[in-house]
Amino acid sequence: MTATKDAYDCVVVGGGPGGCVAATILADAGYRVALIDREAFPRFRVGESMIPYNYFPLQRAGMIEKMQASDFPKKHSVQFVGRSGRQSQPFYFSEHIDHPCAQTWQVTRDVFDAMMLDNAREHGVTVFEQMSARDLLEQDGKTVGVSCVDADGAPHTFNAKVTVDASGGKGFAMSKLGWRIVDKSLVKYAVWGYFRGAARDPGRDEGATTITYLEGKNWLWYIPLRDDIVSVGAVGDEDYLLKDTRDLTRIFEREVDKNAWVKQRLTPGKLEDDYRVCVHRSYRSKYCAKDGLVLVGDALSFLDPVFSTGMYLTLVSGELAADAIIEGLRAGDVSGKRFEAYGETMCHRIEILRRLVYAFYAKDFSFKQLIMKYPDLKGAVTDCLVGNLDQDFTALHEALSEFLDLPAPLEYGRAKI
Repeated sequence: MTATKDAYDCVVVGGGPGGCVAATILADAGYRVALIDREAFPRFRVGESMIPYNYFPLQRAGMIEKMQASDFPKKHSVQFVGRSGRQSQPFYFSEHIDHPCAQTWQVTRDVFDAMMLDNAREHGVTVFEQMSARDLLEQDGKTVGVSCVDADGAPHTFNAKVTVDASGGKGFAMSKLGWRIVDKSLVKYAVWGYFRGAARDPGRDEGATTITYLEGKNWLWYIPLRDDIVSVGAVGDEDYLLKDTRDLTRIFEREVDKNAWVKQRLTPGKLEDDYRVCVHRSYRSKYCAKDGLVLVGDALSFLDPVFSTGMYLTLVSGELAADAIIEGLRAGDVSGKRFEAYGETMCHRIEILRRLVYAFYAKDFSFKQLIMKYPDLKGAVTDCLVGNLDQDFTALHEALSEFLDLPAPLEYGRAKI
């Protein structure tokens, strides 16, 4: 027998950071919010490195004091290492930003996501773990909730005025509605592991994210985490990373051997568990919303993670979606048209970062070339990389176009009206 839950103002599918931000802001506004997730927390996720402007949606959700009290390594900077092993001068966020957000964090996702979920509970969100969404409930073309099954396989129905899909890369709504569109030019493989006891830089550089270059435009990340763990991963095209083997140990060790900086720092470290592999397929949903339904985070779009912007896009989309939903609920209108501005804002921000990602991977181009010719644009590049995207980057894009063919903005990702 199906158990029908009481009607909610909003049901959020997915208890990751984006879903928690949306749910918490909605609950703070006085709405009845149910949040469901198919897993029990804590659970593993990759994507540990934050950028400065993550601060503001976390602040809206009431998370800053908890982050400050946590044992997550403080991230003050980003640095780059060439193929020779030569290390750049770290870029300190405080040299560009006079705000507490200039210090951010490297988070262990199982711990961080559980903190976010507990915080949502504290703000009045009703949380259901091990509750798997199965179908969208539709009535006259409008989404009116979700049907689910619990850990025992028993069916449940959640009725709601608005449904938020924050289900992550699996894209619950995208899959059901056939909305996923892959950016075939941005498909990369990643092989990574977690190392205990690997070296890290001293002082305020201890929590720095390091990007190290390999052959072509392939690269390695080096991210210090809590409990003396460092996350290290190799990213590249399939025909590069998997060119002579699919053995993850051989692939990883082969790539580390190509960069003296990483190899030296990993020497004292010991691999925890096994190496992991995934495919980074950048994509965007055909629509960000329709009547009664809004998509956030990776359920809306995923962009290559070279600039650590994934968490930013997830958090800010949760915040913006919540604000749009609040306006819609107050007006008694949660049609797709109500989310036009949300879709335009998110597509604008994603496109800014997408162009920088294309520039990073462009053959025979480096941002050093751009800054040498246009030193006044250094601030614009930095604004992009810290998440300060609510501005006009026309001058930056015009300058980049002198060095490479920038992709045309995608025409999809807006609200269905």
